[in-house]
Amino acid sequence: MDKHNHEHTPHNGEHQKSHSPDHQTNNKTNHQHDHHDHHAMMVEDFKKRFWISLVLTVPILALSQMIQQWLGFEFTFFGDQYVLFGLSTVIFLYGGWPFLKGLWDELKDKNPGMMTLIALAITVAYVYSSAVVFGLEGMDFFWELATLIVVMLLGHWIEMKSVMGASNALELLVQMMPAEAHLVKGDEIKDIKVDELKKEDIILIKANEKIPADGTVVEGESHLDESMLTGESRPVKKAKGDQVIGGAVNGSQSIKVKVSKTGKESYLNKVITLVEEAQKTKSKTQNLANIAARWLTFIALFAGTITLVTWISLGEPLDFALERMVTVMVISCPHALGLAIPLVVAISTAVSAGNGLLIRNRTAFENARKISALVFDKTGTLTEGKFGVSRYESLTEDMEKEDLLTFAASLEQQSEHPIAQGIVKAAKEEELTLKKVENFESLTAKGIQAKIDGKNWKVVSPGYLKENKLEIPEQADSDAAETIVFVLREEKLVGFVALADKIREESHKAIETLRKKGMKLYMATGDNEKTAKAVSDKLGLDGYYSEVLPHEKVEIIEKLQKDGQFVAMTGDGVNDAPALAQANVGIAVGSGTDVAAETADIILVNSNPMDIANLVLFGRATYNKMIQNLAWATGYNAVALPLATGFIPGLIISPAVGAVFMSLSTIIVAINAQLLKGKMKS
Repeated sequence: MDKHNHEHTPHNGEHQKSHSPDHQTNNKTNHQHDHHDHHAMMVEDFKKRFWISLVLTVPILALSQMIQQWLGFEFTFFGDQYVLFGLSTVIFLYGGWPFLKGLWDELKDKNPGMMTLIALAITVAYVYSSAVVFGLEGMDFFWELATLIVVMLLGHWIEMKSVMGASNALELLVQMMPAEAHLVKGDEIKDIKVDELKKEDIILIKANEKIPADGTVVEGESHLDESMLTGESRPVKKAKGDQVIGGAVNGSQSIKVKVSKTGKESYLNKVITLVEEAQKTKSKTQNLANIAARWLTFIALFAGTITLVTWISLGEPLDFALERMVTVMVISCPHALGLAIPLVVAISTAVSAGNGLLIRNRTAFENARKISALVFDKTGTLTEGKFGVSRYESLTEDMEKEDLLTFAASLEQQSEHPIAQGIVKAAKEEELTLKKVENFESLTAKGIQAKIDGKNWKVVSPGYLKENKLEIPEQADSDAAETIVFVLREEKLVGFVALADKIREESHKAIETLRKKGMKLYMATGDNEKTAKAVSDKLGLDGYYSEVLPHEKVEIIEKLQKDGQFVAMTGDGVNDAPALAQANVGIAVGSGTDVAAETADIILVNSNPMDIANLVLFGRATYNKMIQNLAWATGYNAVALPLATGFIPGLIISPAVGAVFMSLSTIIVAINAQLLKGKMKS
């Protein structure tokens, strides 16, 4: 039933080869826009077909003999059977079209499911009833045909509306690249489209701008924020000769870069390809309703054939045997099945959204209950993704801890460095008043110095202490993933400030809850070994992977899958997108990039790891409801089918009784789905 969700997963891999890299980005973007509109159009299409079919069903019911007998009125006129046939033909071809087309698609994929079952039932009912109008002895099934189509269209429309649109991941990846670049030609600078960049071009990247292409720095130095691309939490210093990645964000100094890769060869495009491949393989999984429908299809064909053969071999007339066969086959497709799952989906999607979980891929959500291993991205998921002061101490009697922070922040307020910004932010949070600074100067790669109140102060790196034979105090030594800077007054060490990417408060509780559910918990991060180990030890994870690149994250997940684990991945950056697409269930954290959100199956709006634990529990509750509903929907069949065959002496179910049963099972399914609302722990 998830057909519509996947019809527009990007298939553009095949016909990209013919485009030059220049057109490729635009092409992808347009392609993706089409996908998104396509989904909206399909929702509208189902809605329109539903309303038109509903209007046509009223006269069909009024003209059906069985409904007349059942409700005790008579309504006949000359040629009424032909009017009935005409109206039913319209509803069969117009209302039934999505199912007939779906049947063709499913059989082509050798994967019969919901569409096959519905198409089989409506076709049998239509062909047989038409034959009755034109002379075959028997009772027509036009009213069954019409109600079945209406209910199924309603189910599909509810479901499609509740599941968010197709994946725009690739469009968003393309948008991460700026549209223009500043090309340096001699002394002049010219703005050109990024598509027009060639290898060896020199481009200028101003402060806070995005890097338009992969390349090497040829002039200037700056700190680049690559966290969305590589997962490295702290901004990375880039000077002459260093490589930069397209899509990274430049810091506060302008730099000149020589372009090394454009278009297809760029890092971002490699990520795009990884995402595309993973999405293609994933769209093949089938969800619950389809599996039930597939079995019902086989049962319908089997039971129908046996019924026909048995009655004929017992010497009954063909028209009697045919009527029994058709009754069996039409009954096999329960109306309730069409609503059983879509109603649960619509309700669980709405409840989840109210609790900060956006569900984009239904199959993955149904499967959340099976998760046995969870791989977390560190930066921004388990941690806050910001460089904050984790502790600071004064090492001298005559200075309070707060004073130390005041002096350090006063010095750092001139600097653009991420560490400096972290220290200044901490001082502001403590509401400390910063002092006036004179003769500020930067000590290249070692720190900064300035005069405050006539004394010479420095904030320096551990490297500076070593060079100047100063002892690093014990308190400042830690294996935790901290970056430590030291404060000197008149060349004497007076204290230190430690900074780190803090672990979120909710992470501890989330890990504990998931562990109780018997899951293996891992972390994969672009950050260094020391940081990764510290976070992993603090949270008590089963293992961690450090300094991993996007393709390596995919490999980690594949390896776990090969070991028989059902893997969920959570992440927030571009570097996580391919892994999110590869995982059985991809969970994006809302504070991250749009790209991660678009490749994921489920999005956590509040970036709270605790929501992941809720997701698994709610996924289980939803699944149970679906199973109950399927049991109700098919349970009616289990009773009605044997009766419909007419094999049980003295017990031949009249179509009227069948209709009552059918309505009842549909109502029960609808009520049961509503009970899900109480299941989500807020």
